[in-house]
Amino acid sequence: MSKAVLVIIGSGGMGAAIARRIGYGRTLVLADFDEAKLETFTASIRGDGYDAVSHRVNVSDRASVASLADTAAMLGPVTGVAHTAGVSPQQAPVSAVLAVDLLGTAIVLEEFERVIAEGGAGVVISSMGGHMGAYPAELEQALANTPTDELLSLPFLSPEALTNAGAAYSIAKRANQLRVTAAAPKWGEKEARINSISPGIISTPMGQLELASATGDAMRAMLDASAMKRLGTPEDIANATEFLLDPRSSFITGTDLLVDGGVIAALKSGRLSLAGM
Repeated sequence: MSKAVLVIIGSGGMGAAIARRIGYGRTLVLADFDEAKLETFTASIRGDGYDAVSHRVNVSDRASVASLADTAAMLGPVTGVAHTAGVSPQQAPVSAVLAVDLLGTAIVLEEFERVIAEGGAGVVISSMGGHMGAYPAELEQALANTPTDELLSLPFLSPEALTNAGAAYSIAKRANQLRVTAAAPKWGEKEARINSISPGIISTPMGQLELASATGDAMRAMLDASAMKRLGTPEDIANATEFLLDPRSSFITGTDLLVDGGVIAALKSGRLSLAGM
């Protein structure tokens, strides 16, 4: 009998922590766009006794994601999917942020809904940035329900309308949360669940790059105003993912879990203001 399959998309800090936390006893399918990084991580985790295979993927390309989903399904029942891949405003221009963080997530949701096993679950890594914007209801409806292959043709996502990578990142992450909610009934038809996690400022290479950027002071102000007053760790995200992929959370689907140390709570309570940041 085949072992259960856990797919981890993205082999960075969060993906690696999730794989190590819950990968024992399963067949791990590790996927990333950066083949060198992917192979290094796969070799490392195999050396630690995990059953792992690698598969290069471009999440912004439907055929590539479909190939990953089909490969995973051939190895056994796909009972878990953790989609952690993404780029930040300091790493990529607007076009890449939208292609990877917005379109890529929408494709992953659809392609893995095809192959998820009964009783399985998925987690999409969004961001607390998706909670920071105030978007009109019609824009949110478009982000949630526009057919995936038409998403990047929405007028408010055009190069003329969206010129700032930070704004593109926030809207992409809000779209992640909305599309997870919209996808939950379809996943439910497979007796499976799908949720998102919105991390705060996490101590990963991506997080450290953002802290060292021009927005670093604003991010440190967020940490100072938060209840926990610290950076998050990849293990914080792995803990939350473990819970959401586990049968213990079998009555939770279509929702977003903030793992941000209280930054959004500080904003909503008035303790923190984004004005002037």
